[in-house]
Amino acid sequence: MPHAVALQRSNVRILVYLLFTIQLVSMGAMEMSGPFWPVHLRGLTASESFFSFASIAVYVGPMLGVILTSAFWGRIGDRYGHKWMMIRALAGLSLTQLGLALANDIWVILLLRFLQGAFAGYIAPAQAYGVSIEAPSRRARLFAILQISTNVGSLLGAVVGGLILDYSTFFWINLIAAVLCAVCTVIAAVSLPNVPPVKKAPAADNAVPGNASTSVWRGSPLLPLLVVMGILLMARMLPQTSFSLYVGSVFAVSNSVTGLCYGLLAMGFIVSATAWTRYFEHLSQGQTLQRITWVVVGCVLITAVAGVTRNPLVFVITYFIWGVLLGATTPVLMALISKTTDSSRQGHVLGIAQGTAQFASISGICAGGLLSQAYGLQYTYLFVCLAYGVALVSMAALRYLPALTLPLRR
Repeated sequence: MPHAVALQRSNVRILVYLLFTIQLVSMGAMEMSGPFWPVHLRGLTASESFFSFASIAVYVGPMLGVILTSAFWGRIGDRYGHKWMMIRALAGLSLTQLGLALANDIWVILLLRFLQGAFAGYIAPAQAYGVSIEAPSRRARLFAILQISTNVGSLLGAVVGGLILDYSTFFWINLIAAVLCAVCTVIAAVSLPNVPPVKKAPAADNAVPGNASTSVWRGSPLLPLLVVMGILLMARMLPQTSFSLYVGSVFAVSNSVTGLCYGLLAMGFIVSATAWTRYFEHLSQGQTLQRITWVVVGCVLITAVAGVTRNPLVFVITYFIWGVLLGATTPVLMALISKTTDSSRQGHVLGIAQGTAQFASISGICAGGLLSQAYGLQYTYLFVCLAYGVALVSMAALRYLPALTLPLRR
């Protein structure tokens, strides 16, 4: 690792825990308002059509902002250092949350949400900074730890936001979130050491002239890895819009049981992700991809059970097991993506990966909503199984096509 050699193992561990805490608090602050935007927007307009549009746009806007700008911010981080991109992102979160606390016009809210994604985008620079201090063999564990912090923050943030809204107004949710993000900004600026950017290796004399960014893709499995990760994330998001309706109509259970099912997916990921990464970190890239294929087969089987069962207890158990299996997908694939890339381009590539993840999430949410309306709720998990089947085909191509597998067998 280029810069981590200058840091003792214990110091790196402390820095990773600090990254975990900052991401947990900042992402939790953002999720305090997450479930309650429709409630807030409902009081700002009497138009049903405009309310429906705004209820979708308020969630899609930040994702679009990330998609459009994450690769750009990643390149800036590669050039000037990822710590500054983390500070920029946290400051952006704080300022936009403050603006959202003061905004009472829906169009202003939607604009601020888009800017929040475009100018904040904290996750990718945090990952790139972590890569710059952590050993390459432990990258999968790093990505798992950071994703666990996001999941824990999301769970706690939603609970805290609900408590605030029970006793106060939506204004205080956003204001408290702005203060928390500002505190995280100061802590990151003061506590995290500045890691100088890695200098790009000089181009070979026989290099083909052209845009330097093309070298990120040439002779690399980066694109198929991104495709596989995107399909897996899309499959995960397909039930998102229809989940509560599906559980309510099929099992006729209370909202608390519905919430339990939803939370157990994240809980399964939280308890399994680091164990999965410890298992994968000593395997070659080809062996890793082979074993992830079996994990995806498990996802096909467990979501098939979720789709056919009419027993709420079985459904709850399948959702937890599904979360356990998901702990072996995104963090491990992110580590593979990181390892395919030169150290001087980590910010750029991880920014692309983050944009891909956001695009896949939007696609899954939209496709799931359209499919459930067109074919009915009863087929929700059939479509999830089919999406995982497409991922299996993509992974088989990545493993067995010579042009793609060559870099994976080094």
